[in-house]
Amino acid sequence: MRASGHVRLAIGVALGLALLAGKAGAQTAPTRDDIVGKLNHFEEAVEVDIPALKQQVMERARARIKNDPGPVNRPLIAPDLAKLPAFNAQIQFDADTPIIQPESYQTVGRIADALVHASLLPYTFLIVGHVESNSKTREANAILSQRRADAIRDVLVNTFKISTKRLVPIGLGEEQFLDRAKPTSAVNGQLQIMTFAKLPEDAPARPAAAPPPATKKPAKRH
Repeated sequence: MRASGHVRLAIGVALGLALLAGKAGAQTAPTRDDIVGKLNHFEEAVEVDIPALKQQVMERARARIKNDPGPVNRPLIAPDLAKLPAFNAQIQFDADTPIIQPESYQTVGRIADALVHASLLPYTFLIVGHVESNSKTREANAILSQRRADAIRDVLVNTFKISTKRLVPIGLGEEQFLDRAKPTSAVNGQLQIMTFAKLPEDAPARPAAAPPPATKKPAKRH
């Protein structure tokens, strides 16, 4: 049975509204130039021992401090990071996982585009994970933030072929809120890309291209 004109019109309107709703709810990705502009004014490196910082984050997150000042007054665990050029990215993850949601794929791609811009090729970058204050333990949030930073690093390396030597993931959990006055704000779940240091002169900014597969010589006929 063929649908009447009114039915076809109703279906068309419904589909149009659905498309508009999808566009309205889609995440607006930053441009490559937005990201480059935030990251390309590096002046000097800061003295931050990343392996030691990872250990400090976990120790502080696990500690049962009797007089903990609470999320609003908790001191920053690595205040010197604020001296580095930074781009704050709103990356959406599945709840309590490091799985990146599809609406954030474009943002990750724009970050990759920025990192291979000529002005940023000489540098290494921190990928800094954060988690807003929630019902989870601080230890769980510290672990989750590290897994999310690792996930972004893995996508940049495996999908966009950014050199691993240029990317250093670190999860800070609840230990360095972006908005200390509002610890439960979604802002505190943003991920940061920070220009960290200059690459050594002999370090490649891009991964070496894989050698072409060897061609088999035809077997000799006897």
